[in-house]
Amino acid sequence: MIGAGNVGATTAHRLAEGQLGDVILVDILEGVPQGKALDLYQAAPVVHHDCLVVGSNDYEATAGSDLIVMTAGLARKPGMSRDDLQDANAKVVADCIARASKVSRDGIIIMVTNPLDVMCEVGRRVSGFPRERVIGMAGILDTARMRAFIAMEMKVSTESVFALVLGGHGDSMVPLPRYTTVSGVPITEVLSKERVDAIVQRTAQGGGEIVKLLKTGSAYYAPAAGAFEMADAIIKDRKKILPCSVFLKGEFGLQDVFMGVPCKLGAKGMEGVFEPKLTADELALLQKSAADVKAQMAKLPADLGKA
Repeated sequence: MIGAGNVGATTAHRLAEGQLGDVILVDILEGVPQGKALDLYQAAPVVHHDCLVVGSNDYEATAGSDLIVMTAGLARKPGMSRDDLQDANAKVVADCIARASKVSRDGIIIMVTNPLDVMCEVGRRVSGFPRERVIGMAGILDTARMRAFIAMEMKVSTESVFALVLGGHGDSMVPLPRYTTVSGVPITEVLSKERVDAIVQRTAQGGGEIVKLLKTGSAYYAPAAGAFEMADAIIKDRKKILPCSVFLKGEFGLQDVFMGVPCKLGAKGMEGVFEPKLTADELALLQKSAADVKAQMAKLPADLGKA
């Protein structure tokens, strides 16, 4: 677990209590990962798990990891452009992934750091891992938000709601109301177009609504839950279809770009992309989202990962 901030520590908490395995919490700040790990492990006798939780500033402690969960990075601050955030976090991700992948050559990377899709590309280039072992956590979070908004609107259980959101993790994400259902019934049949459009718009705002409410800080409970669901599917070889950011090689007609799409997660990582049929309008939105991500990927240093 790279990063002992709110997202990293909360994910470590879920991983340990979910009994997925021992967790090594790594951070650049001395004492922080060690203190949080000790606190988490001291809860083990109460919540009844035997997974070790260890904190370290040294990547050697992570050697042989099955999963590398990357959460470290800067949050976007007022006045900071997307390019500024990308430049800063690309350096952080490149350094951390280089160190982690060096000692865990068979690991699978779960990327959480933003801007998500571009950071996945940084992780892929720097690690040299095949596309099956570099996967971004975005679609699960976006669909969870959409499901929550629908459940709130209809006053039903969140477990009765299924949603599908494709595309980049950002303003150009592509929520698909046609494939979004309540107990199998498309929401387009039970909600007015105005209410559906409002939910889609609210979903597209991502975590911005939470940032405005908190004034300082950002979302971390839901992102940690998304990272845990991916880890659970991989560690337990569930073959679960989940929306994740993966490097596409022709799927949906898209090439050499990280995009949020439904994919099968199992012990080997991304084990296949599930391609629902899209209308011409839906495909056009997905292509625009891919173009946006590619434009940002093009701004990465040309020599990234070649050292």
